[in-house]
Amino acid sequence: QVQLVESGGGLVQAGGSLRLSCAASGRTFSNYAVGWFRQTPGKEREFVGDISLSGESTYVVDSAKGRFTVSRDNAKNTVYLQMNSLEPEDTAVYYCAAATARRVGASRRGYDYWGQGTQVTVSS
Repeated sequence: QVQLVESGGGLVQAGGSLRLSCAASGRTFSNYAVGWFRQTPGKEREFVGDISLSGESTYVVDSAKGRFTVSRDNAKNTVYLQMNSLEPEDTAVYYCAAATARRVGASRRGYDYWGQGTQVTVSS
């Protein structure tokens, strides 16, 4: 079993940047594909992007292309979500999730482990 802890959220003005971290403990993180999701009140948790267990393959949704980047440092057991040019619409609780697979993608059911989330608030 792996435990995930997100950090790096906060309050930022529109156009600003944040880097979220997803730190893993309990198992070798290089054996896990990781996804990032976000959720706002009253809405379903939505997929933001993911990264394969090796880090060779990454993906972010169209609304984040050119602004968000997913990366990982397996030596540090950490996956990152770099968010630039933030918009008020990016305000949400951001979650990372992991699964023992080469890559999972957008399906929430494909992930076995979830962090507790970190709040990102973008002011206009």
